[in-house]
Amino acid sequence: MGWKLDRTLASRLATDALETTIATRKPLPGLVHHSDRGIQYASGVRGDPAEAEMVPSMSRPANPYDNASCESFIKTLKRKRSTPTSTQDLDHLRSNIEEFIERYYNQKRLHSALGYRSPEEFEQNAQ
Repeated sequence: MGWKLDRTLASRLATDALETTIATRKPLPGLVHHSDRGIQYASGVRGDPAEAEMVPSMSRPANPYDNASCESFIKTLKRKRSTPTSTQDLDHLRSNIEEFIERYYNQKRLHSALGYRSPEEFEQNAQ
């Protein structure tokens, strides 16, 4: 439902992504807020998913299987969109990631875990 990309992995990046998602998407209670064990999530300086009645999810150390669907998304993203080779490529990467997430992955890609529907279709039916 939300994402941010920047040159650093500062804690504020994760907080901004979460706060923006809550403000713009107004998720229904029960949405899973998954994070990995990166310092930007584990530092405690982040938005509070409980305020939006989200269910927090953080993988155990060295166990990416705790939230396999989120980890699968990250794998797909990395495979389809490469990381920048220099900082001058960040704007290009941001544009490509936005296109991939918002126009392909959320609108067109069918997911077996969602009954072979796109995330957008699944979300519309949930409301």
